[in-house]
Amino acid sequence: MLAKFTDVDAAVQELAATGYVASREIAVAAFLMDALERPLLVEGPSGVGKTELARALSQALDRPLLRLQCYEGLDESRAIYEWEYGKQLLVADLLRPHVQTLLEGSQDLHHAVDRLADQATALFDPRFLLERPLLAALRSERPALLLVDEIDRADPEFEALLLEVLSDFQISIPELGTLTAKHKPRVVLTSNRSREMSDALRRRCLYLHLDYPEPSRELAILRARVPELDRALSEHIVQFVQRARELELKQRPSVAETLDWARTLVLLSADSLTHEFVHESLAALAKQPEDREQIASLLGEPRDP
Repeated sequence: MLAKFTDVDAAVQELAATGYVASREIAVAAFLMDALERPLLVEGPSGVGKTELARALSQALDRPLLRLQCYEGLDESRAIYEWEYGKQLLVADLLRPHVQTLLEGSQDLHHAVDRLADQATALFDPRFLLERPLLAALRSERPALLLVDEIDRADPEFEALLLEVLSDFQISIPELGTLTAKHKPRVVLTSNRSREMSDALRRRCLYLHLDYPEPSRELAILRARVPELDRALSEHIVQFVQRARELELKQRPSVAETLDWARTLVLLSADSLTHEFVHESLAALAKQPEDREQIASLLGEPRDP
């Protein structure tokens, strides 16, 4: 399938149409991922919009989003496929009379086994295959976008399962052979860098590092997502959150929490960041008791003009 992003500017515009405010660096990575048909590895701290970027790309490229959420112990049966054994057993039970007919006249046990062996593959038909996200992305009738979310949470051995998919866009299933993608999916992998990815995986991907946005971009995001908020208050919110992230917090406020806080202030009919409004709304911004105290202490500090 031809790339949809004609150039970097088109990537900026298409992502903006979904509500995602992309920096030039993000737009370049998105354009190259689409044009080169290469997986994109997006790394950065929690809450900087890695998963949101994948969702925006799915919409901008008009591809259904198939998400594989990674976790410790993730294996082939949860990531790629498994056989629906219950359905196979049910069908085998229903076909028992046909099996008896097939075995009639068998000269001995070896002869009977040979007859059954010729029919055994019938129970390993694609109709009994339960697709997991990796296989579903390859077999999708519509070109898809595959999100492998938080891959650093999975065991290092899981990366080996990905290499065939990321290199050749195919999956080998012993009973069926090699299944090649009907349409090459676009692939986004995200990582919070809780562990290092292997060199083999990195070589197969383009790379983008996302950090917390600079004030101007965070303000643009806030204005796009919460347009009903007064502009002056939007600027004060961004200034406050940016200062909060400089504190020694257990959990720094993410962009999503900035948006939640802004929407909370709208619901409270706040027109400024007074002590009262901030204390009433901190549940949307601070998610640890110690962080709440530190962030509240910023109210005693002068605000940058």
